[in-house]
Amino acid sequence: MHTKLYAGVIALAETAGTFGGTAPPAEPYDRAAVLENLRPLLGRAQAHPGAHVFVRIFKRESELELWLHGADGYRLIKNYPICAWSGRLGPKLKEGDGQAPEGFYRVVRSALNPASRFHLSFNLGYPNAYDRAHGRTGSWLMVHGNCVSIGCYAMTDPGIEEIYTLMEAALENGQRAVPVHIFPFRMTDANMARASRSRWIGFWRNLKAGHDLFERTKRPPQVRVRNRSYTFPGAGGGPESNSQ
Repeated sequence: MHTKLYAGVIALAETAGTFGGTAPPAEPYDRAAVLENLRPLLGRAQAHPGAHVFVRIFKRESELELWLHGADGYRLIKNYPICAWSGRLGPKLKEGDGQAPEGFYRVVRSALNPASRFHLSFNLGYPNAYDRAHGRTGSWLMVHGNCVSIGCYAMTDPGIEEIYTLMEAALENGQRAVPVHIFPFRMTDANMARASRSRWIGFWRNLKAGHDLFERTKRPPQVRVRNRSYTFPGAGGGPESNSQ
């Protein structure tokens, strides 16, 4: 199926089961069972359902990191393989380009879709303030199950169940928004050097500044947009992030 047509089918399917809608999920989803399966993992991290959540995605490595705030700060709970993402390294630029986005995003409670045709999903909130400042367009950019992607990040169904469940619990428990930080690759100096001739190297250096703040502090940094760039007014003031 043609990329643009298929992307339209995905958007229409998700719209038909609007966020917070009442249509049944495509596959059975037992939140209580998922939480029970997560109990040993949470115990080792000294965290609990409802603790603040932070998510990082690394495109080239096809990995999603799930972090929870526990007794001694944020801990990496689990690293999930991403089944599929579309496009290439670099940001999403326009509607229909089949490109998965990169940048700093926030997922609010209304962005969760338990009735997704792709098992479960959450909307990344693309375009954010940075994307809009650069004239970028697009909609319905999600992380979801079902292992198929045109512009989204697709997980296995068991993987999205765990991620979704802990995000939902955190948002129900008072977290205003879950930060989701998306990078082209692991932001090491070696990888940055290899990418130095890319047209996106300036953008990626801007992303790396936020990435490195978290690496140093293990707290999601505050993120703002100023003069068409991401800025980081603090090194993270606590479990809640005020990402743009």
